[in-house]
Amino acid sequence: MITWLSPDDPPDRFPPHEAALRDPPGLLAAGGDLRLERLIAAYRRGIFPWYSPGQPVLWWSPDPREVLWPHAFHRSRSLARAQRTRGFDWHRDRDFAAVLAACAAPRERSPGTWITPEMQAAYRALHQHGLAHSYEIWRAGRLVGGIYGVQLGPVLFGESMFSRERDASKAALAGLVERSAGLGIELIDCQLASAHLRSLGSQAMPRRQFLSFLARALPTVA
Repeated sequence: MITWLSPDDPPDRFPPHEAALRDPPGLLAAGGDLRLERLIAAYRRGIFPWYSPGQPVLWWSPDPREVLWPHAFHRSRSLARAQRTRGFDWHRDRDFAAVLAACAAPRERSPGTWITPEMQAAYRALHQHGLAHSYEIWRAGRLVGGIYGVQLGPVLFGESMFSRERDASKAALAGLVERSAGLGIELIDCQLASAHLRSLGSQAMPRRQFLSFLARALPTVA
């Protein structure tokens, strides 16, 4: 049985990670809301929201956790060539709302979206408070790819990416990795594994180890 949260519950009220279900794997709680305080409390504890339209807010803590260490990023020859020759221009937070909308747009293989209007409003609020950021690729004055996520301390919790041109989202990630030290980012949380992320250098981290890293990186969590 999962824990049901009420919007009236304190924003930091979440069950222990060990209570997460095995099927579906990592589902920890349902309900509550997406107010700023609850989202921050969730991310600080390694918990993230992910749900489909018509569902209550679902909160997840998968085991293992997929992560990317910036030094482990794999840049293929074709990606390096694209960065050199395609006229890609990397920016941070040039147009957060546009990146968010592009990530939420239907895709050929996935006509639906989990980035509901409610989710978009929540991440715009995080952005307004300096906690959510976009990492963007522009070419010839047009936004062609990007990533957005939530940064708390040295951890970037990656949420979604999009690409309107070949290699554009990979170039956005490559540019982020190149600048990670200057941005204070030590670890990029990818949440769940995929063949695409693995090809870029992500790896599985046991949940216990991930939470231990968060406890050291974000020591104010109770």
